[in-house]
Amino acid sequence: MHSIEVVLAMLLAVVASGYLVRVVPVSLPLPVVQIALGAVIAGVFGHGVRLDPEIFFLLFLPPLLFLDGWRIPKVGLFRDKATILELAFGLVVFTVVGAGFLIHWLIPAMPLAVAFALAAIVSPTDPVAVSSIAARAPIPKRLMHILEGESLLNDASGLVCFRFAVAAAMTGSFSLASASLTFLWVALVGLAVGAGATWAVALAQRWLSRHLGEEAGSPILINLLTPFGAYLIAEHLDASGILAAVAAGVTMSYVELSGRALATTRVQRAAVWDTVQFSLNGIMFVLLGEQLPGILARAAASVEDTGHLSRWWLLVYALAISVILALLRFAWVWVSLRISLFKAREPGEPLHRPDWRIVAAVSLAGVRGAITLAGVLTLPLLLPDGREFPARDLVIFLAAAVILVSLLLASVGLPRLLRGLELPDEPAERREEDLARREAATAAIAAIEQARHALSDASAAEADLYTNAALRVMSNYQHRLADSAMPGGVDAERLRQADRAEVALRLAALQAEREAIFRLARDYAISDEISRKLVRQIDLMEARYR
Repeated sequence: MHSIEVVLAMLLAVVASGYLVRVVPVSLPLPVVQIALGAVIAGVFGHGVRLDPEIFFLLFLPPLLFLDGWRIPKVGLFRDKATILELAFGLVVFTVVGAGFLIHWLIPAMPLAVAFALAAIVSPTDPVAVSSIAARAPIPKRLMHILEGESLLNDASGLVCFRFAVAAAMTGSFSLASASLTFLWVALVGLAVGAGATWAVALAQRWLSRHLGEEAGSPILINLLTPFGAYLIAEHLDASGILAAVAAGVTMSYVELSGRALATTRVQRAAVWDTVQFSLNGIMFVLLGEQLPGILARAAASVEDTGHLSRWWLLVYALAISVILALLRFAWVWVSLRISLFKAREPGEPLHRPDWRIVAAVSLAGVRGAITLAGVLTLPLLLPDGREFPARDLVIFLAAAVILVSLLLASVGLPRLLRGLELPDEPAERREEDLARREAATAAIAAIEQARHALSDASAAEADLYTNAALRVMSNYQHRLADSAMPGGVDAERLRQADRAEVALRLAALQAEREAIFRLARDYAISDEISRKLVRQIDLMEARYR
């Protein structure tokens, strides 16, 4: 019963955090507020839940990574695939090697293999934390897509490096050839399992629906279970369940292009996924805060492992490691960007210098999160000979401290760093949207004409009625085509202002409709069933315009 109370308290903390982040005088990212509320819960209840890393990975990561892979723009993902892979794999290895040696130099009492393990587990960035920080900072869209792609893929490389570092600490040996082969198996099989699972589920669901029919909620439930299935199959094959969940989400975006799902299913599914995402994101950081008091107490008790007596050295080490990680990331991004610009330049043209503020923003945006905490908690308690795992509590504390410091640095530094920066416009998005609207309007007019002829042939007596109805329906689409075909001299901004004005008027009309229906229902002039039906139609229309 106590565990149920703690879980309910965490859910309430997630709800409260959404309001607190809007009223606190200092601009803080939502994860920081949720971590603070988790620490309060731990203090109130005395002790909270015991965080089992395997259960944490299974319950939280598959759906969140699946959704991120599903919603990330695929054009940007494949356009910048070289940069994303450099960050997701090259930067991780560079961080593990560089930070591992520096941490061992900084804390000589920590064995080198353990220092590598700490560097490996703090190397992956967290997609949830990155998205939360981006909501409060003017990060360019293309840069945000790169950061999201990096955070989706570097979890697997960081966890593989962590696994081999821990194995080296346990056995005292390390094989680069074995590690390389294992990494290839983990990555390639994980990606294949994720993509295959989504396609198999989609085909099976399509066959069952066509032959047996289905309940209204079945597609949504199957969609929710897909990432768990991909994750478990990949883990059973000793592959990366994380990459399998990401690949399943990316593949789902292509399955969705078939357009076979009903409109109501898509609307309901989006609402369910938004709720799941908000709840799981929040609980992850509340759990992190709930674990912090115990982590801090154990680290303070083991401070002598560092060769010092003062507990303030823990803070020094945490800040020093955070600075090391930021500098290594800055150096990698700077060199990588210059190489990319060198390759992309035309022969004979001078090499453009990358804007240092963009490079610094990429460095600060490398926010660590719950994946780091869950991974570091899997450190074994004992070595094979029965001795305690060296500096285990210290490593856990330093990993948790790096999460907090990276969150705070990004939330404070990014808005100031990007303030006043001239960001290039992305006209391609507008061109693509205009193209899609024109093609959709043309297709809609053709479908209306075809349907009108079919209805007129079936009922010749009412041909005029169907013609008038078709003209009314087509008028909106013809207006859209007329706007897009206007000569270049027409002020595009005025057209957009007109669109915004039309949307505002339609929203006002829908709000009046809804209030009238609610008033009729309160006065018992219509039944609550009719009220719900009509209000749902209005809500769907409003969602379309918003």
